[in-house]
Amino acid sequence: MPRFAANLSMMYNEHAFLDRFAAASRDGFNAVEFLFPYEFRAGELKSRLDAHGLTQALFNAPPGDWSGGERGLASLPGREDEFRRSIDTALEYARVLGNRKLHVMAGLISGDRAGETQRKTQRDVYLNNLAYAARAAQAEQITVVIEPINTRDMPGYFLNRQDDAQAICAEVGAPNLKVQFDCYHCQIVEGDLAMKLKRDMAGIGHIQVAGVPERHEPDIGELNYPYLFDLIDALGYDGYIGCEYRPRAGTSAGLGWLKPYLDAPR
Repeated sequence: MPRFAANLSMMYNEHAFLDRFAAASRDGFNAVEFLFPYEFRAGELKSRLDAHGLTQALFNAPPGDWSGGERGLASLPGREDEFRRSIDTALEYARVLGNRKLHVMAGLISGDRAGETQRKTQRDVYLNNLAYAARAAQAEQITVVIEPINTRDMPGYFLNRQDDAQAICAEVGAPNLKVQFDCYHCQIVEGDLAMKLKRDMAGIGHIQVAGVPERHEPDIGELNYPYLFDLIDALGYDGYIGCEYRPRAGTSAGLGWLKPYLDAPR
């Protein structure tokens, strides 16, 4: 039976961020994820998790200057020291929050030097940085995940395809480096989700869902999520499925899709 984590960066935006933990718990979630925790003290977030019986499933390492348009550091030449400091910061938070999954964002391809040479340079930096992150996380028994992101929502992002992500993980060769399989992004870029899940499940460390194409609830749009949830179960995935979508209206009002899974015997 699938286990779901509410993504508090996208869901429950009708509440202040620290109040979203309680709202998710009231709606039956027992886990949460979000993009970044760094505006808050780790202990403050941990107290919200504990007060509402929630597990922290995932968050992202610092991405650089997010408000300035940066989308990760891992593939950016010349930013290696900053990247290593960002991993140290992320692991400090993970120790407090107790999560065992950390998403490391690749970053954008440099627009002024785009091309095969630039991609190769960034790929070399990316592999070296991922190897560092995986080594540092291994000591904490944490899995690092990398996520292919679609080019419509995030133009210029370095990593877009599942096969590329799996190849990068294989080349780095760290047992705790895996792929974050976001069904929304994969459908937009590639499609054929069921076959990719079957092909790659051994290398998948986290799964996320949203309706396609508008990124609303997973019962809206072109994907048959009940079928995919059954398949994910059958393939033996036992992690959380992150609900990284933007509710059409109020978050709680749009959770009819979740009720059968909350009510099902376990």
